[in-house]
Amino acid sequence: MLSQPDHVVRHFRDVLVWPVQIKPGFTGENVARIHERITGSGHWAPVDDEFTTDPADFQERHYKEFVAFLPYVQRFLYGDGRSASGDGPPNRSAPMAVYRRTDVAGLNVVLRPGDAPISLRIAHVDLYLFLDLDVAMLNVEVAADDLPLATALELLYRFGRAYPTGWDSSGQGVHNVHRSELLDRDGHVLATSDSEKRERYLRFVCEHRTPCVGALWACLLRPLVQDAECGDGDLSYRLLEYYRMPMMAYLALDEPRSLSREDFIRIGFVANLPSRDPVPAKDPAVIRFERLHCEDRFWTDSDDGPNSRFICTGNALVLVGEAGSDYFRDPEHGFLARFRHQYFLVFLIAHFHRAALLSFSDGLASAVNELDIRNSESVRRFKRRIRQSFEAFLRFTHRYWFHEVSEQGLVQALFQRTTRLLRNDELFGHVKDQMREMSAYLDSDSQRRQSGTVLRLTVVTIFGLIATVVTGYFGMNLFNFPEVPGTYKLVQLGLVSASTLTLVLFAVARSKRLSDFLEALSDERLPREAKWTALGRVFKRTEP
Repeated sequence: MLSQPDHVVRHFRDVLVWPVQIKPGFTGENVARIHERITGSGHWAPVDDEFTTDPADFQERHYKEFVAFLPYVQRFLYGDGRSASGDGPPNRSAPMAVYRRTDVAGLNVVLRPGDAPISLRIAHVDLYLFLDLDVAMLNVEVAADDLPLATALELLYRFGRAYPTGWDSSGQGVHNVHRSELLDRDGHVLATSDSEKRERYLRFVCEHRTPCVGALWACLLRPLVQDAECGDGDLSYRLLEYYRMPMMAYLALDEPRSLSREDFIRIGFVANLPSRDPVPAKDPAVIRFERLHCEDRFWTDSDDGPNSRFICTGNALVLVGEAGSDYFRDPEHGFLARFRHQYFLVFLIAHFHRAALLSFSDGLASAVNELDIRNSESVRRFKRRIRQSFEAFLRFTHRYWFHEVSEQGLVQALFQRTTRLLRNDELFGHVKDQMREMSAYLDSDSQRRQSGTVLRLTVVTIFGLIATVVTGYFGMNLFNFPEVPGTYKLVQLGLVSASTLTLVLFAVARSKRLSDFLEALSDERLPREAKWTALGRVFKRTEP
């Protein structure tokens, strides 16, 4: 438990970034169709990023967000330009499109049975679509004021779980919030969580071999529909990550310096460490907590300040600071503004990298699973999918994959720490090896087919010499063909043509066996009987 449970979070933010894999994959040709599907219900509207159509609305924080990143990252985040109208399909040359829900405004959350509901403001619900990769990311940001720290941590621990992991003796889901209600701008309920419906989740896994996404999250993602229950024409998605959604948290406290080391450990591992469980003191991550997970360049632990501490565990990035600091609470120029923009984009990029690599790996595994080498159509489909994956991976490698995002020390440090803890470099190497193996397989298969074609052509050429000699017979002038009647010439021409065609077709059909016969005939070590046996195989109906 927290050493001082009377701490109050004066301002609270919880930002979820949930990656999913789109199926079937979409490319530039489908951008207009996808835009129409998403905006057709009227619940989503395209967001033309921070570069508004009216320069007068472009604020200083937008400018600071833009210049915080290196040029190639700027092109990834914002593209080379945007259309003059923000209501049309996204620019096909842009790396991603962003859509925002227009009908959600609040969330009521009951953490445990009998608890009073907590009212949260929804800052926004966005959907990031990466237009030439099979990845989408749902972004949900909620806010509240004056929450007890223990309540805030319990909320961070329980909120943001795609489905329950189990149920207690009363049939309630464990680890997730007891109940949550999504509200529209008029306070009406749009969707309600259903973690207590145990039979629904059990039946779904039994029938579809995949977890069932909770009703509230399924509502937020519509018109995207889970792949196992989609119909014709639906935009469907598959799960990529663990059920616990990656999260960012902003905690503004009156006295953050009074928190103990154990308190900071609980805050850092809030996504996976229940409040009632003891801190695993022997865990290497706990022993090396400050070195592995804390970014303390703005943590002085003194009255002079600043006292702002970043805690990063890969799947979670938490910022703790002084609520009394004007700079820490400033939503336009201070840490709050940077948390919601620069640091959010750093977190988004790192998790996009991971999601894209997981999508590539899953796509390759799916292609291999569906391969049937005895079915020519399956082989052609496999080769087409591998070539498309290889092309997409090349685009990802040269357009989206980078290790440096900024020259600003803190921005770059947070990106490197998040990437390292997510082990993205190892995952990239693994996927690259998979791609290399698939490419080598396609190359070897192509070379095998070319070798087979050359072999057949060689055999046909050798046995075509017979036809060449026979047809040359007519040009040797041994017989006076000009005096032969025309009908007799046509009969001879027909006989020679039919014989030649039959010989060529026979040589093509039995080219492999003829090749084996020629090889046996040229081998001086083989006895004469073995050579005759090889010749006999040429005329058998079935190959031995």
